[in-house]
Amino acid sequence: MRLALFQPDIPQNTGTLLRLGACLDLPIDIIEPCGFLFNEKAMKRAGMDYLDFAEYRRHDSWSDFLQFRATHPQEYGRIILMTTHADQPYTDFNFKENDIILMGRESAGVPDEVHHIADARLTIPMNPQARSINMAISAALAVGEALRQTRWQK
Repeated sequence: MRLALFQPDIPQNTGTLLRLGACLDLPIDIIEPCGFLFNEKAMKRAGMDYLDFAEYRRHDSWSDFLQFRATHPQEYGRIILMTTHADQPYTDFNFKENDIILMGRESAGVPDEVHHIADARLTIPMNPQARSINMAISAALAVGEALRQTRWQK
């Protein structure tokens, strides 16, 4: 299981998810460009000392990420996009151990080309009057369910 962040906008969310990854032994892929200066100082402020044992890889672009994924099929499986533009609840999906849970930009989600390449598009059921849930919280919900199904049930 992996978590991928597509061009994240908010350093605090990225730091929070790097901390989550460190605590759960969950590798994270950061697909750039980021909407902030990704440096050790900014990430230390958001992720505290957890960054010292977080496993993460930075990719220069979406195409760079896809190329890397193609050369590492054991670790990089299906792309599972979390989006408000889906009908299938994440709780009704059967996750696999090498799935990549992909989170879009906080400000804009993902472009159509990314949306269409995803192997599955999942949503978090919520109040229809609400616009969206914070990206880091959404990722934690999806990761929790995916790990419950694949790692914590064994």
